[in-house]
Amino acid sequence: MDFVRGFAHLVRLVRRTLAATVVTAAALTAPALAQPAFWVVKDADSTIYLLGTVHLLKPETVWKTDKLLAAMDEARQLWLELPTTDPQAMAPEMMQLVVKYGMSPGVPLSRDLTPDEMKTLDQAAQVAGLTASQLNVFRPWFAALTISNAAMVRAGYDPSSGVDMNVEAIFKARDIKPNGLENAEQQIKVFASMTREQELEYLRTTMEEYEKASTELDQMVEQWSHGDLAGLEQMFVTDMKTETPDLYEALLLNRNANWVVQIQEMLKGKGVSFIAVGAGHLIGPDSVLAMLKAKGIEPERVQ
Repeated sequence: MDFVRGFAHLVRLVRRTLAATVVTAAALTAPALAQPAFWVVKDADSTIYLLGTVHLLKPETVWKTDKLLAAMDEARQLWLELPTTDPQAMAPEMMQLVVKYGMSPGVPLSRDLTPDEMKTLDQAAQVAGLTASQLNVFRPWFAALTISNAAMVRAGYDPSSGVDMNVEAIFKARDIKPNGLENAEQQIKVFASMTREQELEYLRTTMEEYEKASTELDQMVEQWSHGDLAGLEQMFVTDMKTETPDLYEALLLNRNANWVVQIQEMLKGKGVSFIAVGAGHLIGPDSVLAMLKAKGIEPERVQ
């Protein structure tokens, strides 16, 4: 991917967008009952609900409104970005993918980072309970994500409180297993396709900014809690599309287009389905909803 114009800003956008695929958080001042936006599309014999999610939340965030619970109760199929959110179930595959795409023992980080940068890496690695030596065998993109994810967890953001995991649990209680719109390898390749220099700049920026990550995420999830689509679009979409179009294409546009094809296939069937994907995929001019509308499928906002 040919990332352009200001990679430091790109890294901040990556962090925000992973709030749509890989890393998000709850607002410190979340309302007593969040009102996240969700939509429905229908034809003569099919109903599909689409919820924009965040993958990590603080435990005190309450978001299961009566309308959302009713929609989930009505659905007989669940679709998530991946076939499951269960870390134990994903562990064997993830280990293989980390070895394949996340490790480079023959090209350690210390080859490309200065001694001062390695000291900074060692300080940043402590947030994950690691050292620079332990991260040295990983590719820069994976080291960066390890640090930023650990920083968010340290700030109180809990995967087990995330929307996707809780939605899966609700359906699992009814013996309904989720389907995946894509697989873990497809998601990881978005980062693994960076050049070495792009990965290194990502890591350098993460080492500088990881302690500040929660501020942006707090703001983002507060907007999510209020169903503030304009605010979310500004954070997720507008800057990325303008300043880093290749990243925008890889993380949002291409994936959205692939998912729309699958949703069209769902509509050819019958029954009620529930789709829960990162909120960034359901906002903006190239969102899943906009693409459906362009194909004559009119989404209706439920909440």
